[in-house]
Amino acid sequence: MDQTAIIGRCARWVLLSALVVGAANVSATEAPARGGSYADLLTLFSDWRAFERPPLRDGAPDYTAGTIARKQVELKNYQARLAALDSSRWPVEQQVDYRLVWAEMNGLDFEIRVLQPWARDPAFYNSVRMEQSDTPAHEGPTHHALVEIWTYSFPLNAGAETKLTAELRTVAPLLTQARLNLTGNARDLWVSGAGTMRQQAADLTGLAVKTTKANPELKRAVAAALRATTEFADWLDAQAPSKTGPSGVGKENYTWSLRNVHLVPLSWEEEVSILKRELARAHASLKLEEQHNIGLPPLAVISSPEEYQRRANEAVTKYMAFLKDRDILTVKDYMDPAMRAHIGEYSPIETRNFFAIASHNEPLSLFTHFYHWFDNARIALEPHLSPIRRAALLYNIWDSRAEGMATAVEELMMHAGLYDDNPRAREVMWIMLAQRCARGLASLHAQANEFDMREAKDFQVQWTPRGWMRPDLDLLGFEQQLYLRQPGYGTSYVTGKYLIDELIMDRARQLGGKFTLRGFLDEFNAAGVIPVSMIRWQLTGNDDEVRALTRAQ
Repeated sequence: MDQTAIIGRCARWVLLSALVVGAANVSATEAPARGGSYADLLTLFSDWRAFERPPLRDGAPDYTAGTIARKQVELKNYQARLAALDSSRWPVEQQVDYRLVWAEMNGLDFEIRVLQPWARDPAFYNSVRMEQSDTPAHEGPTHHALVEIWTYSFPLNAGAETKLTAELRTVAPLLTQARLNLTGNARDLWVSGAGTMRQQAADLTGLAVKTTKANPELKRAVAAALRATTEFADWLDAQAPSKTGPSGVGKENYTWSLRNVHLVPLSWEEEVSILKRELARAHASLKLEEQHNIGLPPLAVISSPEEYQRRANEAVTKYMAFLKDRDILTVKDYMDPAMRAHIGEYSPIETRNFFAIASHNEPLSLFTHFYHWFDNARIALEPHLSPIRRAALLYNIWDSRAEGMATAVEELMMHAGLYDDNPRAREVMWIMLAQRCARGLASLHAQANEFDMREAKDFQVQWTPRGWMRPDLDLLGFEQQLYLRQPGYGTSYVTGKYLIDELIMDRARQLGGKFTLRGFLDEFNAAGVIPVSMIRWQLTGNDDEVRALTRAQ
């Protein structure tokens, strides 16, 4: 019996038990009378976030079938409490917050009914994270006990050693539980997930080297986590031949998640149309740029670590001055160091992945996408938002805003004149857009189970110009695995940009001669890293997209 059937049987048992207990034992989460205030929403949000976290089992988060079934039943109580709040007369900004809580609850519902990462996706059990995500939270489904190695400074002090030891001790019991939970038959998720766990083993091996002088408890915790990870990866490999099923969620489920979780007012079919159009535009624009630049020397490709550091830092200096001097964005003191801290390092030519190729041709081509680091610094240093928007929304609900804006800024800055003194750099921008369209289209067909992962990777390679996307580098597999694990993420770069383009159009039409790019970006940023459709509602007052999302339920 697979996990879906188990959860269904457990959910029916839990529901029957609740009915037998009867009204004499009413749950504390029972829906109140219709009405309520924004303060009631904030109370519900706090209760909801506490509920969303699973209980512990042997010290690790519990994703067993019985616990998931109980959570599915209890979720209905929280949804009922939310539905009992009448937000129709609240200010638009508060109505947006209501919709964000609604989307998060839908996110858990979708995970339980459809995605089931604890049962279908071995990569869900990846605990050790060596690097900070450039987005508000890690990309893709993650469990609730991540070990964020990037937050530690080595060598560790005594307090940090104690903390890391406790975190690492959750790895082995979680992987023991995973062998019970993983009942799914999604072959591509299974095989790629085994690779993810092999990488965790490599990361733990590196951590063991960095902690050779640590206390014995920490060294034992690292060794136990490494042993458990290696054994789990071996088990995954042994089970792989029996996994034969598809990994995508299908078109109908994909569209439901887009509209009800990510608040993107599009369908699977509409996203296909948008990405096809943008792929054609990117390829055609690249050819026009090449024609325009006939006779110009090629870009000087960075060829040493010293040159990389010099040109990367010069690029940041140029970009920050451009933003300020052209009055494009209100430049805050934290922006320069936030970007400069993530400029990366030199890569030998034979190991350069797609983005390293781009940045070694023109560092600014990638650094404009680093609007992410502006966002993250703003969230940390300007905590002026409501509690609902202050922390990262669950289930990657922020993807259309975070990835859409980072992608939009690349082209916005190009059109605003960033490369007027270096026309060849414009070619790199069109290559980057084409690559994002190619991988997004591939992910759409993979979610529809029209491509397997190999076919998705082949499509991405085929439609990325100049051979910059190579099948022998890790980035290709990482991207298609992520987009298979998280429906809608692979397209969010391009469709989010599309929604932002529409918002710029709408806002400019509203404001007429009073519209400025700086004014738009400032009000856009002030709304927080939330879905673009919600920002549009808040900035323009237009609720047509919101009404369309409601009709799509």
